[in-house]
Amino acid sequence: MNKVGNKVGNKIGVYVCHCGGNISDVIDVKKVAEKCAGCGDVVQSKDYVFMCSDPGQNLIIEDIRSGKVDKVVVAACSPALHELTFRKALKRAGLNPYLYDHVNIREQSSWVHKSDKDGATLKAIKLVKAGVAKVALQDSLEEISSKAEPSITVIGGGVAGMHTALAGAGMGLKVILLEKEKALGGKLLELDKLYPDDKKATDVLNPLLEKIKNESLIQVFLNTTIKEIKGFVGNFELILSSGEKFKTGAIMMATGMQSYTPQTGEMEYKSDAKVITLFELQKKLKENHADKKMIYAGKEIKNIAFIHCVGSRQVDGQHAPQADGKINDYCSRLCCTSALHTINKMQERFTELKFFDFYQDIRTYGRGHEELYEKASKNGVTFFRYSAETPPTITQEGVLVKDILTWNEELIVPVDLIVLVTGVLPNPIDDLVSMLKLPRGVDRFLQEAHPKLRPVEIANSGIYLSGACQGPMDVKEATFAAKASVSKASALLAPGFITIEPFVARVCEEKCQACGLCVAECSYTGAIKLEKKAIITPALCKGCGACAAVCPHRAIEVAGWSLDQFDAMVTAIAKEED
Repeated sequence: MNKVGNKVGNKIGVYVCHCGGNISDVIDVKKVAEKCAGCGDVVQSKDYVFMCSDPGQNLIIEDIRSGKVDKVVVAACSPALHELTFRKALKRAGLNPYLYDHVNIREQSSWVHKSDKDGATLKAIKLVKAGVAKVALQDSLEEISSKAEPSITVIGGGVAGMHTALAGAGMGLKVILLEKEKALGGKLLELDKLYPDDKKATDVLNPLLEKIKNESLIQVFLNTTIKEIKGFVGNFELILSSGEKFKTGAIMMATGMQSYTPQTGEMEYKSDAKVITLFELQKKLKENHADKKMIYAGKEIKNIAFIHCVGSRQVDGQHAPQADGKINDYCSRLCCTSALHTINKMQERFTELKFFDFYQDIRTYGRGHEELYEKASKNGVTFFRYSAETPPTITQEGVLVKDILTWNEELIVPVDLIVLVTGVLPNPIDDLVSMLKLPRGVDRFLQEAHPKLRPVEIANSGIYLSGACQGPMDVKEATFAAKASVSKASALLAPGFITIEPFVARVCEEKCQACGLCVAECSYTGAIKLEKKAIITPALCKGCGACAAVCPHRAIEVAGWSLDQFDAMVTAIAKEED
């Protein structure tokens, strides 16, 4: 049973970062360091231009190794960016990495008080002093260790899911591959040829299917959904729709994306017979690959228009919101290249067909993608550029546009078929989001923990992002993301056990009256149980602090964030400055 610990020795070092100017252009960082120099148990107080750099970290490491400092406060940017960086520095210096507090004086002071430099400086001083008060009461914490199942479960059997499964098996992990449809393949089952190298989708899919079939470490479940997920990193327990139960070490989210379907009447979709989506066009071309003339609805098409950004880069107040009340204001990234690739293939087949392309911006961002735009342009595609404020409208005659390229001249382009180049959305996974409490961005895609430092991980330990569940990705990008996620999961599971951060609830037995309020308040099944006293299962606890908030006896608190520490921080902030 975890008990509240006692504080260790206090020789506190304060290290204030300039953040290159992000902080020091507003806050007087030298004054912050000076004001904190004699505060409480502070024995060292320094400032440096980039505290997260190797020289900056070495300032801290040298003070620890020399015995000058045994607790650390860093005043810098958001802890989401570099808290782990400094913990590792403490560990390299031989100090418990949790004898440390990270104070955010960038987002919480310099960035929000640019017009009041004196006020920002005073606020930074108070925040740092609160951090000093907190770390003064900090005891040494140890990571929690738990046995890990040497297996992964991949949710989704598209291209990312298949690559994830094969990469996991290649690293010696047992793999459960779950697919809700009747076959593996995802979007590859629907596509014909892939950009930019014109490879057939079947030539990508079939070798993957064959490898999965012959891999003994991979077990595939089709027509299967997840009924329940319990447990924690290294020891998740899944119950499938078929009733089968099993344990797994890590969960790989490969749930993918779907094409945006315009609402009825949006850009005249389903209101005008000559309006279709790019996906519908690609499907028709695949089904009628031998045709030498473009025929649609029994009519030969001689002029065809492509309109970009339908369902993407939407403007609030101009576009109708989706079912959740949000618009899709993000760029779907793939649409431009996909449309240009389709145009180029059609030009090869239908030599008499005239093409007109209406766009806000051409975003051909990948290697070899820009060549598709250049090829279409050289082969006679007529491009019109419109602004978000005045998008094209569809009339009986064709497409009406204010063309930026001709100084906003209003033009009507007569066409026989109009193709809406639609964006993409994440596949609907509300059930999984609820079960696993997964974080989502404003674009509804799953949110990574950090775009640069942890690009395929999420805040929930043991759950990884594989492919387009994270954002719009083409086949190559999804493949790379899948392999990256497996490398992270493999590193986690390889030792045979996992470590969990120690910021979990702990009980002071002498104070606990077994009233049960903490159990009733806890949102995490099994994290707290009541016998003669409250008992914590650390691996299930998320450290949310809800239990501490309802305990009338102050008998339960979160390690590293004790009630005494909160009291000390409030006192430090409230104290008048000299």
